[in-house]
Amino acid sequence: MKTLNRELERYLSIRRGLGYKLNTDERILRRFIEFMEQEEAAHISTGCFLRWKEAFGHANTQTWSRRLTVVRIFAQWMHGIDPRHEVPPQSLIPGHVRRSRPYIYSEEEIKMIVEAAAELPSRNGIRPLTYSTFFGLIAVTGMRISEAVSLNVADVDLENGVVAVRKGKLGKERLLPVSTDTAERLVAYAVERDRLNESTPSAFFISDHGERLDACAARYNFAIVCQRVGLRPVQKFFRHGRGPRIHDLRHTFAVRTMLNWYRDGKDPAQEMIKLVTYLGHEKPAHTYWYIEAAPELLELASRRAEESAAREVES
Repeated sequence: MKTLNRELERYLSIRRGLGYKLNTDERILRRFIEFMEQEEAAHISTGCFLRWKEAFGHANTQTWSRRLTVVRIFAQWMHGIDPRHEVPPQSLIPGHVRRSRPYIYSEEEIKMIVEAAAELPSRNGIRPLTYSTFFGLIAVTGMRISEAVSLNVADVDLENGVVAVRKGKLGKERLLPVSTDTAERLVAYAVERDRLNESTPSAFFISDHGERLDACAARYNFAIVCQRVGLRPVQKFFRHGRGPRIHDLRHTFAVRTMLNWYRDGKDPAQEMIKLVTYLGHEKPAHTYWYIEAAPELLELASRRAEESAAREVES
């Protein structure tokens, strides 16, 4: 079993060196290997994966399809080292993985989330200050949660209102100009954070303990806030429950930006490259997906296409 853990470290190191973000993959693989240790299984097998799935607990098909893919890639790596490792077939979990339709927050819901985050309990006042600012920044910039937690103090130009994303998807960097109101809120957060914290942090967003904010903790606190404002059902035993996600703040930003283009009479084809760049998407198709995912956007796009076709006929 030591060999599996040693090879996992090497596997993660090499793939991260290629630009992959593997935090979720790492958690999945470590839990799978822990299960193998409990079974005293020396080699990966389809049967072992199925028993792990049975013991793991409830999750939807999409989630298990994702976990299977993660285990399969690692199993392929291990099979190349030792053929006794079996690669579970992709057909083990049938069904095509589909992107979930995003939840689009109303302005009032975002306001409730930020205000509820500002009421979170804290031992020194940093937790509510951090999360209200953190959720608000994602809502007005569309940043990924991984990008927001990775921000350092030096990445946020408080004087010029520019946020530098150093650790974007696949290692890409980009600059995000923010509005005057957002810049002022970030300045206020930085001042109060430094006043409450005993030492000068390198991370821009910190926890009550003065450490960099963790993505898992951010998702947990977001779930708690959503339960308090009625966007998720209240859960026992500190469970997240089901409902709108923090990542849907990014979706909301993208959809509302596009909606404003149509309402202002702008040409989405000309504006799209700006949004693609701002969001840090690898391909424009990833941004155009929002048109199909949001019914109101699809209706506006269809109407615009019909009007354009009618003008061409008239001319």
